[in-house]
Amino acid sequence: MEQPLLEVRGISKSFPGVKALQGVEFHLDAGEVLVLVGENGAGKSTLMKILSGIYQRDEGSILVDGHEVDIPGPNAAKELGIRIIHQEMHLMPDLTVAQNIYLGREPRTGPMLDEKALNRQAGALLTDLGIPLDPRTKVSTLTVAAQQMVEIAKALSVDARVLIMDEPTSALTDTEVNTLFGLIDSLRAKGTGIIYISHRMEELQRLADRVTVLRDGQHVGSLGRDEIEVPRIIEMMVGRAIDTGSKPEHFDAAGRDVVLRVTGLSTRALLEDVCFELHRGEILGFAGLMGAGRTETARAIIGADPSTRGTIEVGGRPVRITQPADAVRHGIGYLSEDRKGLGLMLEQTVTANTIAASLPRFTGLLGIMNDRKARRIAQRHVEELRTRTPSVDQPVKLLSGGNQQKVVIAKWLVRDCDILIVDEPTRGIDVGAKEEIYRLLQSLAADGKSIIVISSELPEVLRLSHRIAVMANGRIAGTLTSEEATQESIMDLATRFDAAEGAAA
Repeated sequence: MEQPLLEVRGISKSFPGVKALQGVEFHLDAGEVLVLVGENGAGKSTLMKILSGIYQRDEGSILVDGHEVDIPGPNAAKELGIRIIHQEMHLMPDLTVAQNIYLGREPRTGPMLDEKALNRQAGALLTDLGIPLDPRTKVSTLTVAAQQMVEIAKALSVDARVLIMDEPTSALTDTEVNTLFGLIDSLRAKGTGIIYISHRMEELQRLADRVTVLRDGQHVGSLGRDEIEVPRIIEMMVGRAIDTGSKPEHFDAAGRDVVLRVTGLSTRALLEDVCFELHRGEILGFAGLMGAGRTETARAIIGADPSTRGTIEVGGRPVRITQPADAVRHGIGYLSEDRKGLGLMLEQTVTANTIAASLPRFTGLLGIMNDRKARRIAQRHVEELRTRTPSVDQPVKLLSGGNQQKVVIAKWLVRDCDILIVDEPTRGIDVGAKEEIYRLLQSLAADGKSIIVISSELPEVLRLSHRIAVMANGRIAGTLTSEEATQESIMDLATRFDAAEGAAA
């Protein structure tokens, strides 16, 4: 019998107050795509960091080609042919695309860096991978999706025997996802073993040769290709059945106050004459292709990006918003798609992050922090949102991505904003946690909060939104009610308007 390419036996790992992995076992064959699934906090990323040398296991063994190996650091993993594409970007923002891809492996002429050869080499790789990026572009100017493609190119710039992909499609468009899937098929044909971590159930049947499920740091079971059924996998992940298909109830805007009115909003770079209304208790979805202007609209509303013209009314009164602090004063909260870069203070505790937007409520006349009150409020939101953390004193950098997102949501709940703009609310979050966040947003709307949801996942927009504004080329191409909206009708608006603009140009 042929030896597995990679095998782990009885892997365990603990952190202070947390048993992250308990006796996990699985194997990976050459040319196989093994999809690893589980709720946030199930141990997926911890296990992959052990395999890539970032963490050290407490117990258990790792075998490559049947031989036990030690992986004391990332370089040791690379020497074994194990490469990882992280869920969170690990790029140097002030370097170019080419410099990031070949960092530490740059072509040189004598002691000098050969910039032309570097850009030529990176350009050829990007072309082969079907990634339309200029290798000379500085990474800090790229969108999150484009940065994700740079991460993928970086990992594929060297031959890998085992390639670990941690949520690689979370920020990609459908076109980019198809490009990535084509790359995976090509690597599989060459004998590369791929461990693919994803929360997107629709990707399983397209990619998986096998699916392995983790729950609470333990191996629940594995399913072969012929056994893959999404409801069964979800139940294995969360220990219960979940309804993932319902739509919101009919929303009657008649008689509802307009809490936010945007008229003629334009920016120098993209937006042109964006107009919409948001009613009290409404969830308004924003859909469209990547680069259509959804996030740009949110950033212009909160004053993060300057607008060239347009008006914003809150509660029927025109307001001037030139910076995010102005938006917060007018009761507008914004959850960025980049939770680590813009939404959290990673080195600070759950408590510090939860109260970060509401500090005056927790300080006395002399500016002294009421720690007991702050911790009590943080604990209440940990319980309400079911945030997995050993305590509210835990630094948020030690939480899983989904639990970090819950802390960001808690921050704005404490601030008690009347209008909440949520950009990619469940990116990198498992199906069980998604349902909790969906119920939370729906509950907030039922209590009179007004919510804008920006999402690249059409099922998510359809699941949450009372109305859906479809954007293309920096404009709103049309608005659909929940009854009118389907994936087909949304994409028809997004692509028809986009094509018409292209023809006009």
